[in-house]
Amino acid sequence: MRTSIRVGAVAMATAAALLMSGCSANTGGGDDGPVKLNYWAWAPNLEKVVDLWNAENPDIQVTVQKQDGGDPAITKLLTAIKAGSGAPDLIQAEYQKIPTLVSSDALADLSEYGAGDIEDSFADGVWDSVTLGSDAIYAIPQDSGPMMFFYRADIFEQLGLTVPTTWDEYAEVARAVHAADPAKYLGTFSSNDAGWFTGMAQQAGASWWGIDGEAWSVDIAETPTETVAGYWGGLVEEGVIDNKPMYTPEWNAGLNNGEQVGWLSAVWAPGVLGGNAADTAGLWKAAPMPQWDVDAPATGNWGGSSTAVTTQSEHQEAATKFATWLNTDAEAVQALVNTSGIYPADAAQAEAALTAPPEFFSNQPDFYEVAAKVADTVSPFTYGPNVNVAYSAYNDEFAKAADAKTQSAFLEAVAAMQKITTDDMKKSGFTVE
Repeated sequence: MRTSIRVGAVAMATAAALLMSGCSANTGGGDDGPVKLNYWAWAPNLEKVVDLWNAENPDIQVTVQKQDGGDPAITKLLTAIKAGSGAPDLIQAEYQKIPTLVSSDALADLSEYGAGDIEDSFADGVWDSVTLGSDAIYAIPQDSGPMMFFYRADIFEQLGLTVPTTWDEYAEVARAVHAADPAKYLGTFSSNDAGWFTGMAQQAGASWWGIDGEAWSVDIAETPTETVAGYWGGLVEEGVIDNKPMYTPEWNAGLNNGEQVGWLSAVWAPGVLGGNAADTAGLWKAAPMPQWDVDAPATGNWGGSSTAVTTQSEHQEAATKFATWLNTDAEAVQALVNTSGIYPADAAQAEAALTAPPEFFSNQPDFYEVAAKVADTVSPFTYGPNVNVAYSAYNDEFAKAADAKTQSAFLEAVAAMQKITTDDMKKSGFTVE
């Protein structure tokens, strides 16, 4: 039996709120006119997709209130929840923010409104991100960021290299690239993006948090993450992989001039490459991530968001109906792809909506076929209520490791992340096993 993440006082507060609100979670409408839902989101042009819903559903009307981004929206929501009023009916929530919102009693459990019926539309790893391994469903997945390996096909051909399918092969190719030209690297270890490293650890089988009843566990310093850290620390110490942070002017230039021959990124990479390395359009190709176990292919997730319903909504059933439509209806998903540029989390709808490759990858007609196969292998991963602390610890500790350029420093960074994250949870009042 899977457990619910809501525990102790949070559960009692939720029950009391429902008793006080009476039928507040019902669809509503009727003699009072249409149900009006307020939706906080930052995805571009989302209001155009919502217009499709409003035209076909006069009894449930949705208004998008554009937000500045994921972090500002979550901060506003938490403020409203604490104040007891001011929250929207729906919010766009990144997967890693869901545990924080749940622990603050900000999100409604959508399992009461039939959300479980669409579970099979999503990869296990994506669905786990909105359930947190519990019986509850805290959001409907919208888009995902399955990780892939992007590489300069022209340089691979010039050097006679084969695309690596295992991490051992990746290391060999990295050595060959750097030996052929000391200015070139197959990739970089970036100490400024914890989401990237989380996805790498996720692929190896890591799940940094867990919950059993009222007790949390923090499992950062376990074999999967230590394996990943040791692997990259070894390559950095050897000098065959770069260790400059991503998204810096120097890194951007490397993408464009061929010094960065590959990039372990996510399905949304074509947009970044097109913006930072426009001169290389048509020279890159995408492949699955190298594997730790070729007999059990897996990948991690880097990015992605969901549509959640807040506990302050007086129309939770109607909001769930809209959120389900937005992320699983064929017309809605196609509109999201066309107007917002997302990679849909719904596997079947992604396949139907993405029939042509990104313009930057026009040389690879099967781009989205590769992406679909990869997306189906996203490993389960549970986020915790203090993701921000763990991510900040990553940035601090791995910055030191990147400067030290030793494998031992990378492993020490993992241990430090474990301690900092665990200590913070205990200080915040969580029971930690």
